[in-house]
Amino acid sequence: MSVLHSKKILLAVSAGIAAYKAAFLVRGLIKKGAEVKVIMTPEAQNFVTPLTLSTLSKNPVEWEFFGDKGDWNNHVEYALWADYMLVAPCTANTLSHMADGTCDNLVLATYLSAKCPVYFAPAMDLDMYKHPSTLENISKLESFGNICIPAEAGELASGLVGEGRMAEPENIIDFLERTIAATLPLYGKKVVVSAGPTYENLDPVRFIGNYSSGKMGFEIAKAAADLGAKVTLVSGPSHESVMGYPIERIDVVSARDMYNAMHANFADANVVVMSAAVADYRPKETAEQKIKKENDDNLIIELVKNPDILKSLGEIKTHQLLVGFALETNNEEEYAKKKLAKKNLDFIVLNSMQDKEAGFQKNTNKITIIDKDLSMQQFEAKSKADVAKDILNVILNKL
Repeated sequence: MSVLHSKKILLAVSAGIAAYKAAFLVRGLIKKGAEVKVIMTPEAQNFVTPLTLSTLSKNPVEWEFFGDKGDWNNHVEYALWADYMLVAPCTANTLSHMADGTCDNLVLATYLSAKCPVYFAPAMDLDMYKHPSTLENISKLESFGNICIPAEAGELASGLVGEGRMAEPENIIDFLERTIAATLPLYGKKVVVSAGPTYENLDPVRFIGNYSSGKMGFEIAKAAADLGAKVTLVSGPSHESVMGYPIERIDVVSARDMYNAMHANFADANVVVMSAAVADYRPKETAEQKIKKENDDNLIIELVKNPDILKSLGEIKTHQLLVGFALETNNEEEYAKKKLAKKNLDFIVLNSMQDKEAGFQKNTNKITIIDKDLSMQQFEAKSKADVAKDILNVILNKL
């Protein structure tokens, strides 16, 4: 998944021949999962039609302060809506007006109201691009905190060859992805998350397992990816999905499979979150054929302990931030604190089967985070997606 996924991007198109590239830019941004709205300078309609950009963005395109019905196109609302504003193409005229604070069209009024990061992609002829006033305006905009997407060299509309043409849409999108990713708090960090149940086979058709759906772990993995982390998700059998996210998913079945996968990814991890519900025991012997019902009323199955994955990681951790989970039915705090100390965790996430909003297969969770100094932080019941964000905030504070 691109860092642009679910981001709100306001594309402002000014009047230059490169405006035709706005159609490809809108389409590329949407393919990355972004939500796009487009505004234009009035003259930009001479180069690309609002209908084209509206059809591609699936949003109305505006270019005047007042619409056909006399309703006001609120530039402040556009500015507050956007996570990022992109002025492309940014002509010499628009560039100059942005630099000196002129406010005589919808694009410029929106720019002056923007509180989000503003990117601009200059587009003009060679001599215009090299003119001292243009270079000064670019420098001035950058001093305001705006980000220039440098023009590229090539054949220009005038027939000249050199710098000045707007960066190609795919290069603009790549520039956005790289610069935005670098600002994310977990950029460059590796996060390993375990999720779901493990199944311990009795025979080819039966197993010992639990009711874990994997929802909580999957949400933690997605939240970490949204923050720029390189995420590896080790999941037991689960119907949950991370499709569209840049997450490496490793599917396992048994506790021993999960043990091997977690250890294989532990050494270079910065953060490890063990949210999987691992089976504590497995059958000593696994039948090669389906166990048949006999005349005896009882079937005795000998169980042996599975490896304690979390404890084994706690014993070898060096630089890693290690987080565990505890789902308890009684004496919740006491058991969670013992687990915290025994497994050498940095903090533990406790939820209780006594809370109707918590537990397996639910879309909500109610947690208490217990730090290794035994301080406690309680959270209200909320969606597991929001719980994941709370957990990641604690991780960020510790990092």
